[in-house]
Amino acid sequence: MGKRTVWKRTERDAKELSRIAKVGDVFYTVADVATNLAPYEDAQLYSQHRVEYMHPLLGAPMICGSLSVEGLVLRFGPVYTEQPAGMRGVHQPGPQYAGPLPEGTGFGRDLSDAEIRSLEAQVAGKPRRLRSLLG
Repeated sequence: MGKRTVWKRTERDAKELSRIAKVGDVFYTVADVATNLAPYEDAQLYSQHRVEYMHPLLGAPMICGSLSVEGLVLRFGPVYTEQPAGMRGVHQPGPQYAGPLPEGTGFGRDLSDAEIRSLEAQVAGKPRRLRSLLG
């Protein structure tokens, strides 16, 4: 039988992972993102958790402060021992849908008069300090 990589949100799996976890081990959890509130965000992101120390009294592997490996499985499970493939981490920057274009790439067309007036109106509604930064 191969090495186990997924630990479900059950007490049995939580205790089993807690028994075999060592300081330095890294575990991954997957969080669902509310795309109705963040439409440009990925639907799922992963978080990584590292076992930092063993609890001095209980001997349980601890992720941080008061979160043990057992608590991680029960609160945020399923827990993975391998990084999810093709998924962006919470700590990584999201895709850029707006903002300046990369250097050397043009916009591709001239702006119409209506678009220019709309952009000028948007800038006019900003505070004076911000207007001076925007040009």
